[in-house]
Amino acid sequence: MKVCTIGFTKTSAEKFFERIQKSAVKRVLDVRLNNVSQLAGFAKKEDLRYFLNVICSVDYAHRPELAPTQQMLDDYKKDGGDWDTYEKRFLELMSKRRIADIVPLEVVDGSCLLCSEDKAHRCHRRLVAEYLRSRWGSLDIEHL
Repeated sequence: MKVCTIGFTKTSAEKFFERIQKSAVKRVLDVRLNNVSQLAGFAKKEDLRYFLNVICSVDYAHRPELAPTQQMLDDYKKDGGDWDTYEKRFLELMSKRRIADIVPLEVVDGSCLLCSEDKAHRCHRRLVAEYLRSRWGSLDIEHL
């Protein structure tokens, strides 16, 4: 099984959709809590659904159960919280939500987890992918 991850900030629409096309994923799983913000540009929910279909022939699904809570985001981003605390809280949330049981393997396999952060090392999409790999076993992860 394989899953990719991608962020859309600090990149152009052209480069973003080229990376999706080259990856040969079959769907993008949007793991953002808020996917309609004006700051999202080409990655707003309905625009993204349209562009992925027309440009890449890729499906789109919003999976908010794979997103942190608003309080977690605010504590980390707005209040200057530290990454280690955020990561620990988010891992606990995924366990509590039992995401490895409620998100089907076949939905994740061949998909790309989307969030806003340009780099995966400090983004919850990496944590989601690694958490699922720890629960399911074999899951190759590629950060686009």
